[in-house]
Amino acid sequence: MLSTKQKEYLASCSHRWNLKVGATGSGKSWLDYAVVIPQRLLALRGEGAAVMLGNTQGTISRNVLDPMREIWGEALVGTISSDNTARLFGRRVHILGADSKKHVARIQGMTIEYGYGDEMTTWDEDVFQMLKTRLRCPHSHFDGTANPDSQEHFLKKFIDDPEVDIFCQTSTIDDNPFLPQEFVEHLKHELAGTVYYDRFILGNWCNASGLIYPFFSLCPDPYLFHGSVAGVDGRFYVSIDYGTHNPCSMGLWVIHEGRALRIRESYFDSRKQRVQRTDEEHYAELERLTKGYYIQAVCVDPSAASFIETIRRHGRYQVIPADNDVLNGIRCVASLMQAGLVQIHESCTDSRREFGAYSWDDKAKEDRVVKENDHAMDDIRYFCYTIFAPLIRWADWRAK
Repeated sequence: MLSTKQKEYLASCSHRWNLKVGATGSGKSWLDYAVVIPQRLLALRGEGAAVMLGNTQGTISRNVLDPMREIWGEALVGTISSDNTARLFGRRVHILGADSKKHVARIQGMTIEYGYGDEMTTWDEDVFQMLKTRLRCPHSHFDGTANPDSQEHFLKKFIDDPEVDIFCQTSTIDDNPFLPQEFVEHLKHELAGTVYYDRFILGNWCNASGLIYPFFSLCPDPYLFHGSVAGVDGRFYVSIDYGTHNPCSMGLWVIHEGRALRIRESYFDSRKQRVQRTDEEHYAELERLTKGYYIQAVCVDPSAASFIETIRRHGRYQVIPADNDVLNGIRCVASLMQAGLVQIHESCTDSRREFGAYSWDDKAKEDRVVKENDHAMDDIRYFCYTIFAPLIRWADWRAK
């Protein structure tokens, strides 16, 4: 059974470029791997190559090939071989990443009869510009999906170009009648008050502006907890945004009854103190912060190579370089906090101050944060995205 939007797409996708741009969970990708991609591949006339591109080869495998294989089976949907191709419905298809300029060379010189694109707003613009010159067969078609981004994004400009032979369907999360209503309501709550609500719920192209976590400033109480933390049990972690000239922020966390609580923090601003700490002095502060606690791991700014090595040489803590994906990390923090899974102790005054000042750069064409009041924000993001969110996903998988 198909939704109204899915039927509309099938009836209209006869253009050279056919895109579905809208909310997350609106049924965009499911239609492609269940209907569109098989039909396009079986209709190939041998005029050129078939290519599928995603943010990375791994993401397109996970987002498209794996669920397609669950529907059609391994005989029709093969795995990616060493030459970056897979056999899909009897056709040889190139499976490529598009997140970096280095991938331009992989499609340069190709003549593409059919192209498919996943997560197109995450691509490098140069890859997309090269793709446009390769889709040159008499019967070339392209199908693609994307979540909206800023209004200055190159894909938005392409869609708005009146000279392009394009059908672009837009959708909101409510356009998918097959999603559980409870899931929809939870997701709306988690993204409420952020730019991601406009993009991933309403399906709107919009610029990121103002505070990054406005919900905290509007009503901080749901995101704070009070009173003594003595005797709180659970698994303890530390997250660190390292700085010498800039502030160094450390947070002590406990995962307790399925929630992450920031119970204590340290914030050293060398400019205000008019003295810089050495790596050994930062390490001594880490020991002071964690005194009396058994620490599972310390998650550190990945650029802080010397400090990571200092922690390792002391042999007391397991140290993990943080995943520094800023935008996905911000979205992760917002979702976890809105879901009530991450809270900050009232004593963490530097975190609370930065939540009220951490802002998007309104002058940037792409999503970019203002690099001020962001040190506690960075260490919180490291913990949520690198430590806590993967643990939640593992717990969900294990419970199935």
